[in-house]
Amino acid sequence: MVRTECVTAQTKKAGPTDSLKALPETPYPIDLDSIRGAFPPGIEAPSLLVDFADWLKERPWGSVGCFSLQGQFSDSAPIFDGSPLRNSFSLFMRLPDGSAVGGWYGAGLDRDNPPIVGLGSEGDYELLAPSLDGLLAKLTSQQFGKAWSDLKPHDEVECQTVELARWLAGQPSGDKAACDDGSPDLPDFRGFMEKWSRDREEYWANHLLMAELGWRLAAHLPKGKNAWDKTHFEVAIVGKQYEARVLSRGPQPFEEAASVESLLRDLREDMRTAQPELGLWYAMKFGLYADGRVMPIFEYDVRPAIGGEPAMLSEAKADLARAPRPERWVPRWLAEA
Repeated sequence: MVRTECVTAQTKKAGPTDSLKALPETPYPIDLDSIRGAFPPGIEAPSLLVDFADWLKERPWGSVGCFSLQGQFSDSAPIFDGSPLRNSFSLFMRLPDGSAVGGWYGAGLDRDNPPIVGLGSEGDYELLAPSLDGLLAKLTSQQFGKAWSDLKPHDEVECQTVELARWLAGQPSGDKAACDDGSPDLPDFRGFMEKWSRDREEYWANHLLMAELGWRLAAHLPKGKNAWDKTHFEVAIVGKQYEARVLSRGPQPFEEAASVESLLRDLREDMRTAQPELGLWYAMKFGLYADGRVMPIFEYDVRPAIGGEPAMLSEAKADLARAPRPERWVPRWLAEA
């Protein structure tokens, strides 16, 4: 059976966000719209999660764990090149250090009741529970290791895991969650994530357009001698608009920006062809390493600034018309325009 006594958490963050302190009456940040949008198209947020959010909103932050219920895509989770994995996750929980928790839709797994995984900000990838009800049961018993101590109650807030256990027992799956001590055979999530990172780094290291980009920007190779030294760049492309800057004592224009525009637009089109459901990215950040490798991060949801002003909505709409996305993958700033 599930233990319900409170245990003092050993390592706690200051609050649910960097700017929100853990005060006794601070509510849990909850955004059901973002949670529903974070599920892959065709899969809806389970009623148990929605009901848990309704129960949680009456409790002070930290009373059953230090987190917020807010959805996010794999793009912004602690995953290298996470955009192509949008259909593989439903991330509904955020921790103060930037870690994310949610469902994993791996090969052969139950898409109606996926296992719950943690994507740690320091590279801790862990299968936390075999199901959503299993995760909630673990919250009541605080069965989390040091890397996931933020899922335990805050030691300065009145613990309410006993109340959570009572509530969970009254749910249709509550008795099963409380008494199921075993876990089904599940794939190796850590192995999956580590292989993903290796494969994507190799993919971009050998990408022809990236190799040419690195060659054209050779004048900006980092001067440091460490393998991790890199020069940072940022790019924005929205319809006909374009801007590229090097981050050197703040964003700065650079001489080669105009000559690499066509290259970056070709990259954008090639990526749309490879994964049309993602649409077109609006911003890209990349690091140029001393050996010429370029490692990118793509932004599909941000509305970038171009020339000091937000990108034109008419241009963003033109991109969306040319490269449509599933409705829930259209960013709010564009859907509401």
